[in-house]
Amino acid sequence: MGVAIGSQIIGTKFYEHVISKVDDMQNNSQNVEDMGSETSVESTQIENKKVQIVLDSGHGGSDPGKIGINGVQEKDINLMIAKKVESKLQEKQIVVMMTRTDERGLADSKVEDMKTRVDIINENKPVLAVSIHQNSYEQEGICGAQVFYYTHSTEGKSAAEYMQNSLLSVDADNKRQVKANDTYYMLKRTEVPLIIVECGFLSNREEAEKLSTDEYQEKVADAICNGIETYLKDIS
Repeated sequence: MGVAIGSQIIGTKFYEHVISKVDDMQNNSQNVEDMGSETSVESTQIENKKVQIVLDSGHGGSDPGKIGINGVQEKDINLMIAKKVESKLQEKQIVVMMTRTDERGLADSKVEDMKTRVDIINENKPVLAVSIHQNSYEQEGICGAQVFYYTHSTEGKSAAEYMQNSLLSVDADNKRQVKANDTYYMLKRTEVPLIIVECGFLSNREEAEKLSTDEYQEKVADAICNGIETYLKDIS
């Protein structure tokens, strides 16, 4: 993912293509193989407790996502941060589910992978879903975390604003604002509030180097955890 710059959306054609392919499959009543069948049994319940948060680590497997200016792969950074967020939330007795827990993707094709992620979220009906990604842009100087939400989701906007504000603890000089979007497949298809957290730009050398370190990942994870907590308190 990782394609949004300020008020401009860069490189959305691929995702519009993915959306179009899935929509065509659904509209034509074609059967899409349920790649989430193995995880659905496990995901229905976690220790008989209602899942409150689903953490989605973007990309995985043969899909590396963005490649950092320092060679790091987005899929790996996404997962490392997500695992840290999971641990912090569990310490606060918040029931969490991960869409993936290792480097593998959820399906062989991008279309099926994204559909499986949506299925996991919709089956578990969490209070909030958070998809973790890293950004990239052709100009190396661009940097800063940014949060996206579905245009028509009031709850999603609220969660995104809490999250964007929380991320200021990582970089107080970050001027980026939350951004609405109505084309990304996961934002369109999830039946619960979902936000996409772009933690930084792998195309920016300084940010890529920071995101590759455990210390900085901990800071980002703390911010994401705090953003989630603030949202949960607001709606309780």
